[in-house]
Formats: sequence, C-alpha cells, structure tokens
Amino acid sequence: MSSFIIEGGKKLHGSITPQGAKNEALQVISATLLTSEPVTIDNIPDIIDVRNLISLIEAMGVAVRRNSKHSFTFCASDINLDYVNSADFIARSAKLRGSVMLIGPLLARFGQAFFPKPGGDQIGRRKVDVHIQGFMALGAEAIYDHPLASYRLTTRNHRLRGTYMLLDEASVTGTANIVMAATLAEGTTTIYNAACEPYVQQLCRMLSAMGAKINGIGSNLLTITGSDTLHGTSHRILPDMIEVGSFIGLAAMTQSTITIKDASVENLGIIPQAFRRLGITIDQQGDDLYIPAQETYEIENGLDGSIPTIADAPWPGLTPDLLSVILVAATQCNGSVLIHQKMFESRLFFVDRLIDMGAQIILCDPHRAVVVGLNHRYQLRANRMSSPDIRAGIALLIAAMSAKGTSVIGNIEQIQRGYEDIDVRLNSMGANIILQ
Repeated sequence: MSSFIIEGGKKLHGSITPQGAKNEALQVISATLLTSEPVTIDNIPDIIDVRNLISLIEAMGVAVRRNSKHSFTFCASDINLDYVNSADFIARSAKLRGSVMLIGPLLARFGQAFFPKPGGDQIGRRKVDVHIQGFMALGAEAIYDHPLASYRLTTRNHRLRGTYMLLDEASVTGTANIVMAATLAEGTTTIYNAACEPYVQQLCRMLSAMGAKINGIGSNLLTITGSDTLHGTSHRILPDMIEVGSFIGLAAMTQSTITIKDASVENLGIIPQAFRRLGITIDQQGDDLYIPAQETYEIENGLDGSIPTIADAPWPGLTPDLLSVILVAATQCNGSVLIHQKMFESRLFFVDRLIDMGAQIILCDPHRAVVVGLNHRYQLRANRMSSPDIRAGIALLIAAMSAKGTSVIGNIEQIQRGYEDIDVRLNSMGANIILQ
C-alpha cells in the first residue's frame, strides 16, 4: 500500500479548481446502460472509484471512448449478459461501492441483475434495503444467494411496473437507483421521501435529456412516467462540493489564503454556512470562493450562549461527507462544538488519531464528539496514521498539513478513491506531500 509523507506547517497560496463530483459521476456513468445510443459525459474525475466502474462496464460490453482525461463517450449497445451473471462480475462489484448503481439500469433494460453486497468505505453497516424494497415495489422478484452474498433480481416479462412508494429513508443512491429503473418501467412511478441532493438532480436532468419524463426534480416527491426506450445525450458533471468543503477546512487549518475557482456556489447548499459557524471567513466572488488567512476563527455559540451542534441531515441539510473535515477544522477554532454524525455508526472513530496528535476531543459515542478548539495556541503533533475511508482520510491529511513535524498516512488508496491527484494539486500551492 502507498503512503503520503507530509511535512506540516506549510502555508498554501493561490487558487485551486475542484474536480468533477465523484458521487454524481458514479450515477451518470451507470445511467449510460439505459440506452443503446452513445452518451458523452464531461468533467469526469480521474479517481480510483470512477476508473474501476468504467473498467467494470467495459467488461460488461460497453464501448468506452476516452475523448480527453475528463471526457468519455459510452455506448451500451452490446451488453454481455453472460458476464453480468458471472462470478467475476459479482466479485468485482463487491469490491466497488459504486457498482450498486448498475443494478437499476440492468434490471430496467434487461429484466435481470445481480445485487452483490457492495464494498467501499469502512464506516459501519451501509444497508441496501431501500434499493431492494424499491425494486420489489416496481415488480421485481428478489432471491438472496447466501454462498455469493448477493441478491438475484428478475422481472416478469422483462418489464418493471410503475407504482407509488414511500422510501424508508431519503437515500441518495437508493433514490438514484430507483429513478433509473423507473424510467423504463411500464406506467407511472411516484417516489415520496426521495433524496434531492444536487447529484440526484443532475442525474434526473441527464435522464430527461435522454427522453425520460421526470417531474419534481429538486424536491422530495418525484414522478416518473416510463418510456419504452431512451436515447443518447451529452452531460457535464458538477464540481465536487465535498472537495470545495475540504479546501475550505484546509485553508482554515493551515491559516492560508486560497481561492476556490468555479465552485458552483448555487449547488453548495449550506456548506459555506456550516464553515462560517466555526468562524471561518468565506467571501463569494462570482462563482469563486475566497478564504483569507486568519489568526483565529471563533465558533458561533447558540443565541443563549450554549455550545452549538453541527449535524448532518438529508439535503438541503449538511452532507455527512463533510463532517470529518468540519471536525478537524474545529480542533483549531476558538470555542467548543458538538459534532453529531447521524448516518454512519463508525465514521467518527478516526478521532483517536487526532487525539494522538494533541487535539482536544471527547468521543461521546459512535455518533457524537465534542471538540474543544486549541485556537492555534498549540499546533497538532505529527503522527503515523492509516486512512480508514475517503472522508476520514482527507481529514487526516488536513490535520497532518497543519501539524508540527512530518506525518505519514498509509492506505492512501482510500483517499485516492475520491480525490484526484490531491498531492500534486496541493503541492502546487505550497504543500509538501511526498507519495511513497
């Protein structure tokens, strides 16, 4: 496994442009299976998870043409269903969390699909119940195969049927998967308590450009009228809002002045506001965000003077993918804050590494941590660490860049799953990160 060797204490300067959104990329690339016509997608991030998904659909028979580093054309006119039913497909899918997004398109277009237990981050149990229940509501039959740890999904007469459903939770991937399946279902599908993140909105807009009939985009009530076929289109992926938030936290921790270019501010929701609650100054300049260097940043207490809580919530609430970065940024603020991670029971366990670096954090339980800010009076200490998942990994990298001394982060493949050439891009701004 590779490692990052980080010399901390370096101030950054200049500008950085966020990559294309990882989560959107996994959805829209999967959606290309819904048509036999070419689909061109621009601003695709060159990261491990996306590369693995593209490699997987190529093995399925999708013709892939690379137009440039971040632009691809996909044509799923000749899918090898024998491979889709093979042990190799199941094994490769089980190692890639994003493979879950292939099931809806396969089931809708071909009437059958395997649903292996997906891999990915080590952040606790991540249920797929919403996906399975949604497909079953659309008329699919699901049989669990214990030896393969997967579901086999089939449809009668190779066609799903539209229906009304109320999702058990506003799952982003669950909503996306069900929407893709519903575009080729017979009749009308109504999804209530649907996720409405920008990623889902983007997927719906791309599907609409392919001929799908979707009403309610941007709301938690989606209505999809099924079509017999969909056609090709072109699509551009949004900037990654998780990268934007990561760069805000990085600027604050290293007391640097940076500009985040082309941030698509209108699609950031309350992300800038969440960082401003920590006292971090963020100035919007057109579609750019300017973060000036600050000697100190002070947490905004409650109106009654109480310690504030920053928690994740379904969109338009704060995305859980940024709580790790916000927690790290809070370690050098002036004040205290309660971080409440509601969705994943193991995502805060990485704080042990921060405590070893000198951060003042009380882990209350798997979901809550109280952070007492050091107010830059004391630098964090360098440490040797391992990245447990994408988001904790970038948070540890940010901590190491602000720390005194040289840190080593192992298992950086987890970080590279979600962040393109992060060492090269940050080094260009003054960081000292060596890939080993």
